[in-house]
Amino acid sequence: MDHPDVTLTQRLGYQFEHRYADGLPVLLADEPAPLGTGQGPSPVDLLASAVGNCLSASLLFACQKYKDDPGTLRTEVKATVGRNERNRVRVVGLTVDLHLGRPAAEVPHLQRVLDTFEDYCTVTQSVAPAIPVTLRVLDGTGAVVKG
Repeated sequence: MDHPDVTLTQRLGYQFEHRYADGLPVLLADEPAPLGTGQGPSPVDLLASAVGNCLSASLLFACQKYKDDPGTLRTEVKATVGRNERNRVRVVGLTVDLHLGRPAAEVPHLQRVLDTFEDYCTVTQSVAPAIPVTLRVLDGTGAVVKG
């Protein structure tokens, strides 16, 4: 029988401890006030983090495949929460700004990377059919190179 990838245990109120593989630190998640106490990231924050992390890792992997160094990556993700047709609260969009640490001119294969890296992002490609994901990639000068 497979072991779960993550086990959540209620700590107090809406706080849940997330336990991952042996040796990884425990993550505390919580709902924001007034429902919870905001002592950790909310489930919406975790979703945004997963999408941003996966896109960042995919871009880095694609750059390294060509032996390019994009510099230190910084990714900002904004989750937009709204109501669906049944008036239920849902994540209705994710906006991702992925910032390279170098100017585009210093990343020789950047266009090839930009053309393909999203396809390899497991989380984003799994989420995007249900939640629109808008992505921009900016180089180290702040110029938009994708999006």
